[in-house]
Amino acid sequence: MLLQWCIVSPQQSLSDVQRAAVRELVKAAPVIDEVGTRFNRAGHVISLVGGSVRDALRGRLGTDLDFTTSARPHDIERCLEGWVDARWDVGRDFGTIGARSGQWQLEITTYRSDAYGPASRKPEVAFGDNVVGDLRRRDFTVNAMALSLPEREFIDPFGGLQDLARGVIRTPSTAEESFTDDPLRMMRAARFVAQLGFTVSPGVVAAMRSMTDRIDIVSAERVRDELVKLVLADQPRLGLMLLVETGLADRVVPELPALRLERDEHHRHKDVYEHSLTVLDQAMSLEPRLDTGGPDLVTRLAALLHDVGKPRTRQFAEDGTVAFHHHDVVGAKITKKRMRALRFSNDMTDDVARLVELHLRFHGYGSGEWTDSAVRRYVRDAGPLLDRLHVLTRADCTTRNRRKAERLRRTYDDLERRIAKLAAEEELASIRPDLDGQQIMAALAIGPGPVVGEAYRFLLELRMDHGPLGETRARTELLDWWAARDR
Repeated sequence: MLLQWCIVSPQQSLSDVQRAAVRELVKAAPVIDEVGTRFNRAGHVISLVGGSVRDALRGRLGTDLDFTTSARPHDIERCLEGWVDARWDVGRDFGTIGARSGQWQLEITTYRSDAYGPASRKPEVAFGDNVVGDLRRRDFTVNAMALSLPEREFIDPFGGLQDLARGVIRTPSTAEESFTDDPLRMMRAARFVAQLGFTVSPGVVAAMRSMTDRIDIVSAERVRDELVKLVLADQPRLGLMLLVETGLADRVVPELPALRLERDEHHRHKDVYEHSLTVLDQAMSLEPRLDTGGPDLVTRLAALLHDVGKPRTRQFAEDGTVAFHHHDVVGAKITKKRMRALRFSNDMTDDVARLVELHLRFHGYGSGEWTDSAVRRYVRDAGPLLDRLHVLTRADCTTRNRRKAERLRRTYDDLERRIAKLAAEEELASIRPDLDGQQIMAALAIGPGPVVGEAYRFLLELRMDHGPLGETRARTELLDWWAARDR
């Protein structure tokens, strides 16, 4: 038998979940066995651990294998020497050595016990001396299972298999102790809800509510990385709702709970929070329209944040109606500020903020009254984000009025057809004037300088208004502009 399940009696047959683990671990058996043999010969104890065991039990073992061992980093390197294809030690200070063997990525870590000081932004690393102690310091019971090597015995001191079968997020020690050791685990709980569709035990939820301020000591980069994993999960709504309900979102992305606006008594505006989550869901369903080949972080963040300007711009008219004038522009600024605080890259921040700024642009289209010039500007302003803007705009329709929803869909279909038609005729994706900078300088007999930029922008506006002019007409228009210009 591939492994011995210590949690069940020898006479008990394997459950479906255990059989799934056997099938998955068979695939990795050669490399797992080699690791176990090498460390055992050197006098060290080693186990497959954490997410690798959890994913094997779920029938979803990937090519990343995590191990925990009694060996220290220099001993780990000796055990791997002459066998692995590549090795790296960027995690040495945390007791981790990485390696690659064929398709398998190995991460082997010395038994560890991490903890944050009262005001520390980085965990203090201490090495442990046994696998149970190592499992106790892990975040959740479903990640606190191990498979000892080479004997392949299942180690589950905290009931992780039962929690995995029930779909419950629970901590090996008390939740308070676990979150004190690493406050980021509170966000990780929400991430696992989004990734696995699990529920969170009442004790974990209570600890998250009472310890939200502890997240402040965690670096913005680590918080960002957890948020990204959550947003890219299969069910981000569930994780985001947990962040909001426990108050963690108030510390991490306060713009999200701020969307829970108090509704007026006549319900003249939507629940913006629920609307934003629905837009995220709908944007995810439209992701196959993109060429990203999977979940698209820029689109998902834009969908989640597209209305963050509404709380700041809400106004009530005398008749009781509600308006959010310029919430797109305000929202873009708020989005930039939040993403910069979370240390997102400048490019990603600019892209998400730009989509937030543009998400209302389509609604000026009416029933298709835009001129070709307006369509060209729509494409130019969206630039390389055009396909994402298509997805965001379509996802932003959450009305329950079927006739209205169908009318909006048909109107956007019409806009996309017009864009495609103009694109085929005019190369819309790279709109530029009919004359380049060198041609402008030659026509006006001038050298480089600010005037060339002015002339370029003049010709670009002509191109937007009238489509391709051709070099002859463009030169004539340029000379007329030059002659009339006050120099």
